[in-house]
Amino acid sequence: MNTLTLRRPDDWHLHLRDGAMMRAVLPETTRHFARAIVMPNLVPPVVTGADAADYRDRILAAKPSGSKFRPLMTLYLTEETQVRDLRAAAEIGLIAAVKLYPAGATTNSGSGVKDFAKVRRVLENMAQIGLPLLVHGEVVDPDVDIFDREAVFIDRILDPIRRDIPGLRVVMEHVTTSDAIAYVTEGGPDLAATITAHHLVINRNHILSGGIRPHYYCLPVAKRESHRRALVDAATGGDASFFLGTDSAPHTDAAKLQPCGCAGCFTAPNAMSILAEVFDMMGALDRLEGFASLNGPAFYRLPPNDGTITLEKGDPVAYPDHVDTADGPVTVFDPGMPLHWRVAGD
Repeated sequence: MNTLTLRRPDDWHLHLRDGAMMRAVLPETTRHFARAIVMPNLVPPVVTGADAADYRDRILAAKPSGSKFRPLMTLYLTEETQVRDLRAAAEIGLIAAVKLYPAGATTNSGSGVKDFAKVRRVLENMAQIGLPLLVHGEVVDPDVDIFDREAVFIDRILDPIRRDIPGLRVVMEHVTTSDAIAYVTEGGPDLAATITAHHLVINRNHILSGGIRPHYYCLPVAKRESHRRALVDAATGGDASFFLGTDSAPHTDAAKLQPCGCAGCFTAPNAMSILAEVFDMMGALDRLEGFASLNGPAFYRLPPNDGTITLEKGDPVAYPDHVDTADGPVTVFDPGMPLHWRVAGD
């Protein structure tokens, strides 16, 4: 098979940032994706319906001329989130989900939740109206090893929340462990997970072996090879509980290359090529459309996109090594292997 036509895919986890950075990286997403769940961890974060409307308008103003890209907005859950505001934003279709960051878990998460009892009423209302909760699934307890924080989050926080609030629809975002895969597989129709392109191709050796490679550093951090293989099996296995969320997270090189560098991999330009390469290697190209284009809309109760993209297989694709922004260059994720698939027209 040298060509593959799919319904136009969606990205169910995306960081666009704001200002000059957003204007530079947004076209890399709109080129391939029809919709994207946009993360709310700006500074200051997107915490109210008014914040979400303003951010949506800035995104729409920055998208390329003629693009039909649709940003799907989210609210950043805090201990002060107001139920009335959240429900009003959901009722008019302004927001598609609410994002839970445990305070201190990742980039710009300082306003996140510390006391989960304080957000119980919000979560109960979300269950009533079917609004998904998107979770960054890591504990922040310094006594828990960074490679164990996803598994501990499931046991200590997520599973108790789901037992206490039946019907709460949850997406575990950017899962990285076989523990999370097993939990989602057995979790029923109210639980799903996104998997990134970069976690399908790197393990923790890529970050640390032979020297520290900061452009492979992300949160959740990549785990051991057995976990990567579990992610590949889940993504390519046809289970509708799993779908694409790139977690493409641009940072300037100046922010990445310092003693305390930022976490994030910028994959918007080449995510579809990486996915096609992985699915091809697994003999699962017939399941790529489900993972990238169908499973996500089904969980979010949205129709699949009408348009299509075509992937073509040939000589290895040479992607630019960075994208220029007014704030400085942003390095494009290097999968560490040749990519033979490209989106037609690129």
